[in-house]
Amino acid sequence: MNLTSSWLPWALLSAAFAALTAIFAKVGVENIGSDLATFIRTIVVVVTLGLLLAATGQFQPPGSISPRSYLFLVLSGLGTGASWLCYFRALKLGEAAKVAPIDKLSVVLVAVFGVLFLGERLSAPNWLGIALIAAGAILVAYR
Repeated sequence: MNLTSSWLPWALLSAAFAALTAIFAKVGVENIGSDLATFIRTIVVVVTLGLLLAATGQFQPPGSISPRSYLFLVLSGLGTGASWLCYFRALKLGEAAKVAPIDKLSVVLVAVFGVLFLGERLSAPNWLGIALIAAGAILVAYR
């Protein structure tokens, strides 16, 4: 298996970086407003991605991207921004060990939305896993 073309190593790295993000963000947001913290984080993400695209030659002419792609990428960006604002506000107000598991209920919502809006099919074991993720997130956040 080629690790650079398989989704699993990338998903595991995503989880690891998301965990580090929660810890770093909790410390970083201690003495500033959560919205300013989100703004600083966003600048870092934009600059980093710009450098990555420039270094790898992945920029595309804007006209080569379909209006449908633009629409859904803009909607995704708005969702990301709203998620980050809410996440940083939650981290400012609560413990990272409580906030992060509740944030991960997004896994449950993605499965439900995938079925409802994308026509994806989940088996009984998949639904059991979704229920266990939901229960686990709630139990981890519960004090």
